[in-house]
Amino acid sequence: MVMATKTPTAADISLTSVTLEVTDLAAADAFYRAFGVDAYVHLQASEAPSTGFRGFTVALTVSQPGTVDGFVSAAVDAGATVLKSPSKSFWGYAGVVQAPDGTIWKIATSAKKDTGPATRTVDEVVLLLGVEDVKATKQCYVGQGLTVAKSFGGKYVEFTPGRHSRVKLALYKRTALAKDLGVAADGTGSHRVVLGGADDGFTDLDGFVWEAAPPAAKP
Repeated sequence: MVMATKTPTAADISLTSVTLEVTDLAAADAFYRAFGVDAYVHLQASEAPSTGFRGFTVALTVSQPGTVDGFVSAAVDAGATVLKSPSKSFWGYAGVVQAPDGTIWKIATSAKKDTGPATRTVDEVVLLLGVEDVKATKQCYVGQGLTVAKSFGGKYVEFTPGRHSRVKLALYKRTALAKDLGVAADGTGSHRVVLGGADDGFTDLDGFVWEAAPPAAKP
């Protein structure tokens, strides 16, 4: 789909909601409540075909390794599959799980040691889209009214969140994201996620669908 470019205004858009499309609403709702992240995503029913990597992850940043372990354990107890067991790396400590509905979640901290009791507090949530061309998608989104907060060439882009945003939006190369998550980059069909916050609905260069935000949820 060809993207139409518009001139940004004072009402520039930002990500205001993340809706996961699932086949079993009741089961997904129970999982996300048990996982402890139900405040950050909406759910809607969908039977759209989807195979392999869906091209995105929801990344939670927390304060310390014990908190990473706690979220991973809660997800597994509720039915998630571990894609990467929590472990130390150059960047800190992280683990990756896949929810029963297929959504991949990464839980990470820059800390390598605990400094206190584990909590259930999330410091930051980022919807990370894996795209074919980071620079082109960045320009597509800037043309739609998003504001760039951080940009590292064709590798990574983070957009400025709006005042109503609970989840930040960022772009990463699809192949690099899949490798980081421990999955193959191949995938077909629906992304099974809908982004809210646009002035008007649109579909981006990689097929991610945006819906218009309600007036109260504008940035």
